[in-house]
Amino acid sequence: MPTSVSLAPDASNVQLLSLQSRLPNVGTTIFTVMSALAAEKGAVNLGQGFPDFDCDPALVDAVTEAMKSGFNQYPPMTGVPALREAIAAKIATIYGHRYNPATEITITAGATQALLTSILCTVHPGDEVLIIEPVYDSYVPAIELAGGTPVFVQMEVSAEGYAIPWQKVAAAITPRTRLLMINSPHNPTGSVMRESDMRALADIVRDTRILIVSDEVYEHMVYDGARHESVCRYPDLAARSFVISSFGKTYHVTGWKIGYVAAPAALSAEFRKVHQFNVFTVNTPVQHGIARYMANQNAYLDLPAFYQRKRDLFRDGLQSSRFKLLPSDGTYFQCVDYSAISDLPEVEFAKWLTSDIGVAAIPVSAFYNQPKDSGIVRFCFAKKDETLRTALEKLASL
Repeated sequence: MPTSVSLAPDASNVQLLSLQSRLPNVGTTIFTVMSALAAEKGAVNLGQGFPDFDCDPALVDAVTEAMKSGFNQYPPMTGVPALREAIAAKIATIYGHRYNPATEITITAGATQALLTSILCTVHPGDEVLIIEPVYDSYVPAIELAGGTPVFVQMEVSAEGYAIPWQKVAAAITPRTRLLMINSPHNPTGSVMRESDMRALADIVRDTRILIVSDEVYEHMVYDGARHESVCRYPDLAARSFVISSFGKTYHVTGWKIGYVAAPAALSAEFRKVHQFNVFTVNTPVQHGIARYMANQNAYLDLPAFYQRKRDLFRDGLQSSRFKLLPSDGTYFQCVDYSAISDLPEVEFAKWLTSDIGVAAIPVSAFYNQPKDSGIVRFCFAKKDETLRTALEKLASL
C-alpha cells in the first residue's frame, strides 16, 4: 500500500521560510496605487511617466532588421561596440567630453539597473549617501541594499519653483559621505540644474573622496533654449561621476529597458564587476537597432521642441484653473500647487482628483523619505495631444 504524504507544512519549514526583509519599509508604490485607481475609475492617467504614443517606426524597423540579421545571441558583457562608440561620439559632440567606448561606456538594462549597480559597486556598510529630496523612488532602496545610510537634504520650493540649497548640502557632508546623487532634469519637480549649481557642486566635492551619481535620463528634455548641464561638461566632476542616461526616455520606448553609464575607466571597471553578475548583458537586437538609429541625430536634437510644445499646451490649458503652475524647465512633468482648490493632504487630493474629476496625478509627497505635504501634485504631459486635451477639459474648471 502506498505511503501517504502529508502536504501540511511542519513548524521547521515555516520557520525556514520566515525571512527578515532586506527592504522592510518598501510596500506598494504610489504609482501602482494611482494607476490601479485610474483604471478602476476610467480616469485619464497623467500619473505614471511614460508616453501613450508610439516610437518612430524607423527604430522598430532597425531592431527588427537586427533580429532578422541574426543578432540574437549574447552580446559582449559591456554592450555592443557599435552602440558604445555611438554614445561616446554623441557625448563628445554635445558635451565636449570624450569617453573611451571600450573602457568607459557600459550598456545597462535601463537606468534603474544603472543606478542600483552604481551604488552597489561604490557603497559599503557604514558609508553615507547624500540624496536630494524629492527623489526618484529607487534611490533609497538601492542604498539600503548596499548597506549604506541615506542622508537627506530637501529642496526649497517657492513660487519660482524648486531649488537645491547648496549650503545645506555642504553642511550634510561628513567623513563618511561616499556618494552624492543628483538628478537633472529633475523628476518629479521639472527643475534643472544651471551652471551655478554645477559650480556649487564642484566646490563641495573638491578635495574629497566623494563620488557622484548623476541621473540624466531626461537630458534631451530641457526647454526655453537652455542647455542641459551634464556633469560631462565639467572635467573635475566628470572625473568622479557615473553619468546615467536612458534610451527608453529619449526614444519613447520605456518598456525596452535600455540605458547606459559613462564613467572614468577606474569607476567603470568596478561598475562592470557588479554588472556582470547583476544582469550580465542587455538585449542584443535592441542594442544593434539603437546603434543604427543613433545616426539620426534629429531624433534627440528635436526632442526639446517636441516636448516643449506639449508642455505649453498643457500649461496653457490650466491657466484658467485655480492650479498654480510651478516652472517646468525640463523632463515631461508639470507640478502644480492646488492649495487654492483644496486643503486635502496630497495623497487624498490625488485620489479625489482621480475618482471625482477623472484625472490621475502623483502626489509629490510620495518622493520624500518621510511624506511631506506641500499641496503639490505632479502631472505627466508625455501624452498624445488628444489625451492632454481630454484631461484639460476636466481640470480647467477647478
